[in-house]
Amino acid sequence: MKLYSWNVNGIRAVSAKPEWDWFRNLGGGCIVGLQETKAAREQVEQSHREPAGYQAYWLLGQRKGYSGVAVFTAYAPLAVSYELPHSRYQGEGRLIHLEFPDFHYMNVYFPNGQQGDERLAYKLGYYDAWLEYAQELRRQKPIVVCGDFNTAHKPIDLARPRENENTSGFLPIERAWLDKLAGCGYVDTLRHVQGDRPDLYTWWSFRMNARARNVGWRIDYFFVSDELLPKVRDAWIEPEIKGSDHCPIGLELDITD
Repeated sequence: MKLYSWNVNGIRAVSAKPEWDWFRNLGGGCIVGLQETKAAREQVEQSHREPAGYQAYWLLGQRKGYSGVAVFTAYAPLAVSYELPHSRYQGEGRLIHLEFPDFHYMNVYFPNGQQGDERLAYKLGYYDAWLEYAQELRRQKPIVVCGDFNTAHKPIDLARPRENENTSGFLPIERAWLDKLAGCGYVDTLRHVQGDRPDLYTWWSFRMNARARNVGWRIDYFFVSDELLPKVRDAWIEPEIKGSDHCPIGLELDITD
């Protein structure tokens, strides 16, 4: 079973570009989570809204053209839900949860904390509310979570760690939450597979020719709860795929339908 995650920074823009051949070339049999779609289902062209061979689930928040997530799955879920159960963290279109026979899957666009102290507090609160929810679901079966976490975990996960120590996305308090996540038994699958291989980034600023120079951040992840770790066969990033300021990431699990 192959799973993919991509912050597309606007599904309508990306799907109109040649780079969307990435999706067409996946070959089916996948679960694909998209973040920052910035569109409701009805705003998307039919062929992209419900691609052949997939069940499609869309969520857009109350603010038009902002946030939004979508999941395309070739595997029929047992159940589907949207957003966190905590009312404070509903309405921004950030989470789709699908239950499958072997695991709970969540596609999440975690908040960005760069708009000031209030949004940073919201981001950290969302983190904690999500972890509480995941831990509750985990009592039933393992967890797979993918998406844009908006935080680089360790210095190896961004090209300029020293220069960004006071930047949201690499603040000690944000990184400490990822430490907490790992301490609760959630495994960063890319590091599990690739080890301490440097220069693995998933987001690049549009400024200063950052992508061509690979001056990036790794803020997009697949985490699995450790009881699922024996099923992890591979994990990777696809920096050659353009069309967004993020690139797709992938995970392969040894699970049959």
